Amino acid sequence: MISWISGELVEAWQTNQKFFVLINCQGLGYEIQILESFFLKLKTNQISNKNLTLWIKHIKKEDSDLLFGFSSKDQKNFFIEIINIRGVGSQIGMGILNKFSISELISAIKTHNKKIISSVPGIGQKMSDRLILELKSKFKNEIQLEREKSNNEVEVKNPEIKKMIEDLQLTLKSLNYSKNDIKRILPIIVKETNGLNGDKKNTSFENLLKLAMDYLENDSSNLVI
Repeated sequence: MISWISGELVEAWQTNQKFFVLINCQGLGYEIQILESFFLKLKTNQISNKNLTLWIKHIKKEDSDLLFGFSSKDQKNFFIEIINIRGVGSQIGMGILNKFSISELISAIKTHNKKIISSVPGIGQKMSDRLILELKSKFKNEIQLEREKSNNEVEVKNPEIKKMIEDLQLTLKSLNYSKNDIKRILPIIVKETNGLNGDKKNTSFENLLKLAMDYLENDSSNLVI
């Protein structure tokens, strides 16, 4: 069983809607089907062709051995879960991951968005129902995490507080704090200043900035809502 391959790119090509690479690994050439996004990065030199590493799903058939390569272990695992569903073959699995990111798929599963799932060639109404039902069970932890993240996004109703929050984001960005850190800290700031209801009379931009920087300067483990 091949779990991953690391080697030098010999050739990359497209056949219809399938994308392939040939990788030289210690003198052996491995032909691997890859995702379109990875293929395009190779073609535009966004990825070095000298030392490629792909996570591999090896599918053994009576008359052939098929290798499917992914740039991340999460993609590989998602592909495996998809093709383990009755009636879903490897090409449909690749078609799904060619069209959508994992986060987009999890969002579609969470919201039962059959239109998105059935937009992939080869997937009809019945198969989209089956995919949503079974993947929802398999990825319930990821779906729950998405819900928790959504719950952490606080709506600011007071227009003055809302303007302060917008200015705060721009200021923190100018101070070179990362987008993820800023996004994570904002719900905490709103809650602690009671900004959601706007009934904290002494709330000011300076106080919000000081509070945000106090949190951001601490270890990220303290940033738990």
